[in-house]
Amino acid sequence: MPNYRRALIQGGSYFFTVVTHKRKPLFSDDSARLFLRDAISNVRINYPFEIDALCLLPDHLHTIWTLPDGDMNYSKRWRAIKGNFSRGYRKQTSRKIAPTISRQNRGEVTFWQRCFWEHLIRDERDYRRHFDYIHFNPVKHGYTESVSDWPWSTFHRYVQKGIYPIDWGGVAEEKIDLESVGE
Repeated sequence: MPNYRRALIQGGSYFFTVVTHKRKPLFSDDSARLFLRDAISNVRINYPFEIDALCLLPDHLHTIWTLPDGDMNYSKRWRAIKGNFSRGYRKQTSRKIAPTISRQNRGEVTFWQRCFWEHLIRDERDYRRHFDYIHFNPVKHGYTESVSDWPWSTFHRYVQKGIYPIDWGGVAEEKIDLESVGE
């Protein structure tokens, strides 16, 4: 297995992309979205973190987390979220997805890609670029024509707080610098 180098800064803010196995549109299902929400909420009880932004699409999610001071273990959180979701969702739905031999040997369920993309937010400009990228993502992928039409996003929270105008989804891609944010 490759030796991934992760940026670990205690109390840092991180952008993540987490993808379903083979990009299956798992989160098109209401119960999958509920299990994910519950898994995140349950993990936050024991391993707190702030969700600064989040957008859930059918086959992946983007989020920015800020970890507590003195803490840099986001991998433990993702492992717990993925595990809680997988156990609960499989049990509830009786979904049997045949794992590969490698996944069988590790006792893994085939709902998620093993790894996730992580990026340490470096400064306010970097934060804003990723924040906008997350909220614009449903439009980028063609799921909706405006950001305000996508219900599974923190965009609506930030409209209520006055950070975004409700019609922000009409902003052209090049204005929010999508090219500089990886997926």
